[in-house]
Amino acid sequence: MSQNSIIHSVIFSLKHEKGSAEEQRFLEDGKAILSSIPTVKDFRVLRQVSPKNTYDFGFSMVFVSEADYEAYNVHPLHVDFVANRWEKEVAQFLEIDYNEL
Repeated sequence: MSQNSIIHSVIFSLKHEKGSAEEQRFLEDGKAILSSIPTVKDFRVLRQVSPKNTYDFGFSMVFVSEADYEAYNVHPLHVDFVANRWEKEVAQFLEIDYNEL
């Protein structure tokens, strides 16, 4: 990974009951939809295990450049997922973007 690469992470909790089919469907759909965007690399779905915060899950992905990250942000699949799934099903989230030093 180069210094221009961006690690985009979002940690979140869902409105769905823990362990529910709706929760699993959101995580699976998120992975299928978002990882299919061409500029997304190394997409991961993560379960948060620390007792130090109230979030339950994480999505993490890598972009090789700022341009690739911007292309992701405006990609129709991302825009649709945010509008029709994320905004309706996510209870809380924190977004973090990193560059390697």
